[in-house]
This record gives sequence, structure tokens and C-alpha cells, in this order.
Amino acid sequence: MNGKTWDNPLPGRPRVAVVGSGAIGCYYGAKLQRAGCGVHFLMRSDLEHVREHGLKVLSHDGDFDLPRVAAHGRTEEIGPVDLVLVALKATQNALFPELLPPLLGPATAVLTFQNGVGNEEALEPVTGASRILGGVCFVCLNRLSPGVVKNIRHGAVEVAEFATRGITPRLESLSRLWEISGISCKASPDLVDTRWRKLVWNVPFNGLSIALGGVTTDRLLQHPEWSARVRELMREVQTGARALGTEIPDDFLQYQADRTPEMGAYRPSSMIDWEAGLPVEVEAIWGEPLRRAEAAGASLPEWRRLVGEIRMRTGV
Repeated sequence: MNGKTWDNPLPGRPRVAVVGSGAIGCYYGAKLQRAGCGVHFLMRSDLEHVREHGLKVLSHDGDFDLPRVAAHGRTEEIGPVDLVLVALKATQNALFPELLPPLLGPATAVLTFQNGVGNEEALEPVTGASRILGGVCFVCLNRLSPGVVKNIRHGAVEVAEFATRGITPRLESLSRLWEISGISCKASPDLVDTRWRKLVWNVPFNGLSIALGGVTTDRLLQHPEWSARVRELMREVQTGARALGTEIPDDFLQYQADRTPEMGAYRPSSMIDWEAGLPVEVEAIWGEPLRRAEAAGASLPEWRRLVGEIRMRTGV
């Protein structure tokens, strides 16, 4: 390995470990496998089913099956890989020291597709900073049953380096890999910008779906008062990003609002977790970014109100 880890492009068809094989991990891992990568899925509840039946992806751009999938119960069974795709919920970050070390070789890249902010910092003590990339998925996905994932709309990703700014050789190769896999990908020079653009949607839609007691995205936009809150929260995310040195244009906010109705009666992932009695990523999506923005001088009263409502609903 020469120079920094980010100076080393990924192989054309890398060996990949997917850590966290829910809807996100299964969908993007399946796309990589279909493109010819050697993909290994770390699984828990779906392990035996997927070993026997494989994975099935139902998608607006074409369904496909993977009858044979390398599914594992422990990362020690996988060993070192070229790329680790972290798709765990941020509430499981305490598992990093247990799960990740067996997957790390000299030049292993670690890409987190987790929601919110602070996940890269949680990875750093385990992997070192130079291995880490952050990514966001602009996608409408649900896990229907063991081994079955439905992509309702979208699917594009945006990826960026954590420990350096700019477009590195590794970032370029990762972007090409997603494009080869049929995933539209933007390589971003600025991870803060990437993370906060995703918050423009996640903060209001994931948040209000819980705060209002289980409301799907279509109902949020149809109700005048709720729709007004969506817009104000989007503007406050924009304000928070600006305080941290990132400018999110007005037309991006409008784009996020315009693309949501086509999702139909969509249940955001945080709402699904809350209704199932599972931990919700309160700190990663709402708490930590709010603290960072307010520390930088932003005034965000509607966001702070939302956090209080979510904490009451979730008990966090």
C-alpha cells in the first residue's frame, strides 16, 4: 500500500462485507453481487433463511433474485475484505469493536451508509480515520420478509471521504463501482455537505412520522399544519448546515419536498422501528446534529421542539 489509504483505488470487483443486512444492506449488497463482486452478508435473524433461499429484490426498475448468497453469522467467518459496507442502525455502533477488526486488511475501505451524523467518529477508534468514507442513500426501501427487500422509489447514493476533502482515487473508484452496479452515485468533496443534505429529508419526515404518533409521508404533506412544519424543519436544517459552513440551496429543499409524494403512503424507517418497539436513532438523526448546529450559533426552535416530542414518544 502506497501513501494514505485513500490514494489506493478499490479493485474493479472488490471483495465486500455487508455489516448490517437489513433493507439497506441487502439491497445495495445485492446490487454489488449482481455486478460481479464477491459479497459476504453478516446476518442474524435472516441467516438460515437466506442461506437456503438467497435474496430477492423487488424494484421499480426491475426485480431480481440471488439464489446463492454468502451469508454469515460472524465476521470471523468472512475475514479481510477490500470494502466494508456498514449498514447497521446507529444505535448499534457499540458493536464496532467486536464486528469490524476481522474484516480489516492493509487497505480495507470502510463505507458507512448509516443515518445521521457521528457514525464516522464512532468508527475511527476501531478502523483509523483514513479507511473511512461516509455515504447517504436517497432511496425508498422496505424489508418485506426474511430475504425479501422492496425498492419503492429512487436509489441514488452520495459518497465522500471522512479524513480528507476532495475527490480521491479511492472515492473515484467507489463511485465507478456503484455506477457499474446500476446505482447512480455522486462523489462529493465534502462529507459535512453530504450528511446535511440527507438530514433535509430525514429530520422532518422521519421525525414527524414519530412525533405525530405514526403518520405516513403522504399524510404529512396533505395536512396543512403538518406540511408547514415539514417546510420549517427543512429550513432549519438549511440554517444549521450554514452555521457549520455548508450551504444547501433552496432548490434542494424544494426537490426533497417534490419527490416525496411519489413514495405514496411511505413509512419512514424510524417510524417502522418505533412501531416495532425497536431502538430509534434519536441521537444520530436529531440530537447530535442539533447540538453541533447550535454550538456553531444556529437558532433552531422547531427542531428543538421536534426532538422533545420524539424523546417523549420513544423514551430516549
